[in-house]
Amino acid sequence: MTTERPVHETAIEADPQLPTIRITREFDAPVAEVYRAWIEPELVGQWLGPKDLSTKFDHWDLRTGGSYRYRQLRDGEEIAAFYGSFHEVRPERRLVQTFTYEGYPDGVALDTATFEDLGGGRTRVTILSLVDSLVARDMILASGMDRGVTEGFEKLDALLATLG
Repeated sequence: MTTERPVHETAIEADPQLPTIRITREFDAPVAEVYRAWIEPELVGQWLGPKDLSTKFDHWDLRTGGSYRYRQLRDGEEIAAFYGSFHEVRPERRLVQTFTYEGYPDGVALDTATFEDLGGGRTRVTILSLVDSLVARDMILASGMDRGVTEGFEKLDALLATLG
């Protein structure tokens, strides 16, 4: 007998008046496990991004004042690279970081991820991404980021099932 885990929807919302994107997703795992999968590069690399891409880290210094850079690859070929700085790290509660796509270095986003214990071994993650204009926000939304976020969270669900 197999027990299937429920599929949770990923909500991606843009306020028409603000240059923000809000991503909300629930996971069937405790906050400690979700947070661990979010911060350990060997785990992050297993779930970040679309299913057809792999993630390789050039560096990952997760601490307040630290930085990161990673590349996404398809069949060994670099498709995109991203970098940023960690501005605030509050274990199992909140991460604040910048996020920049190297192909558009002027488009720096400030992302705040919060981790909420829903009880019963469940967690809600909310990410608020702030960019400098509505035009930049709309470019991000049109880039296909929804596919990468949704598929990445599906991979995270599978990974969390192995951690618990």
